[in-house]
Amino acid sequence: MNVSTRFAPSPTGRLHPGHAFSAIMAHDFARERDGRFLLRIEDIDGTRSRPEHVETILRDLEWLGLGWDGEVVFQSQRLASYQAALDRLRGMGLLYPCFCTRADIAASLTAPHGPEGAIYPGTCRNLDAPDLSKPHCWRLDMAKALAASGSESLSFHDSRHGLIHADPTQHGDVVLARKDAPASYHLAVTLDDAAQGITDIVRGDDLLAATHVHRLLQALLGLPTPRYHHHALLLGPDGERLAKRHGAPTLAALRESGADGRAFAEALRRGELPVGFAAAKA
Repeated sequence: MNVSTRFAPSPTGRLHPGHAFSAIMAHDFARERDGRFLLRIEDIDGTRSRPEHVETILRDLEWLGLGWDGEVVFQSQRLASYQAALDRLRGMGLLYPCFCTRADIAASLTAPHGPEGAIYPGTCRNLDAPDLSKPHCWRLDMAKALAASGSESLSFHDSRHGLIHADPTQHGDVVLARKDAPASYHLAVTLDDAAQGITDIVRGDDLLAATHVHRLLQALLGLPTPRYHHHALLLGPDGERLAKRHGAPTLAALRESGADGRAFAEALRRGELPVGFAAAKA
């Protein structure tokens, strides 16, 4: 069985133990099956990505004893593929420009909430003559996209959750090209995984909901559907998911303090978390 996994961090800050856990899970899954473990840097957020964080990510992974196969792939080098997919979806009549700000959406009394917050209420969906000289993003018309997907029932399999019937409508008309970036996470990650031949996606449970959108994009663009393995999350001392915004300790700080990275990785493999951390969230 040819297996390929990947770790795909964004260079918008330093990695923390939650990142380490996810990278280890993806790395070990591939190595245990004599497969490939690939590294991709998701660096198309021009306002937040920093080159210095790329070097830190590489050093952190080496400190953990995680080696990757082949060259590191950078999303910033794949902009043409994102544009081609957007042009294809636009040609299918599935995209429309949106001029609304986050504040506009939050202030809308008709905006329900989904997995990622307020669902776009469709304000710009049927504009007669949109002025594309103004800042805008491109949204997927979810109803039209589902009709064009060619399948009445989209599904994917997850090793922890079993067969899941995809319901991308819970996300509403998602953004596929941002005002400040050439592609959204949903579009870029779906295209990148297909281009790199990723067979098994190992990532945290916090991204399970996003997979519903990715499954729809795979159907629309004729891309293969990988096997999914959404793992439990590490919790910080406050019981919250480890994240940069929660002040989680960074791997760089641990490395610079003289900690043994390989021993740290082995402890995470055994389920032994650093002092002050809670067990992985089931």
